[in-house]
Amino acid sequence: MMVVWTTNKILKGIAHLIDFELDIDARKVYVNIKLEGEAESIEVWMNDFAIASKDNAYQLLIQDAQSNRIWLTNIFGHITGRAWDIPVPPKFASYFKLIADLFQPAPIAIEQLSS
Repeated sequence: MMVVWTTNKILKGIAHLIDFELDIDARKVYVNIKLEGEAESIEVWMNDFAIASKDNAYQLLIQDAQSNRIWLTNIFGHITGRAWDIPVPPKFASYFKLIADLFQPAPIAIEQLSS
């Protein structure tokens, strides 16, 4: 509930977050958001995501992502299954260590990252 409220405060006039569900154990995220002026909301499902860390560098890993919008699902097809560098401003470095610990990848994902 706090995520929805905070996001809506930040995105006021741009978008309205209708629903947000995060299952840390299952590594699943569901987002339902309506852009200002749009008739229908956009739904996004992400599965099997993680944040890998090595030597104070961080990478986002997303294995599967889909949307109720074909164009967005097509974009996800180009970014899933890869490791993406996360630029971290120095003042947020300590927070990212905590986040990376919380969302660390399963051992199989770490092996894929190394190869």
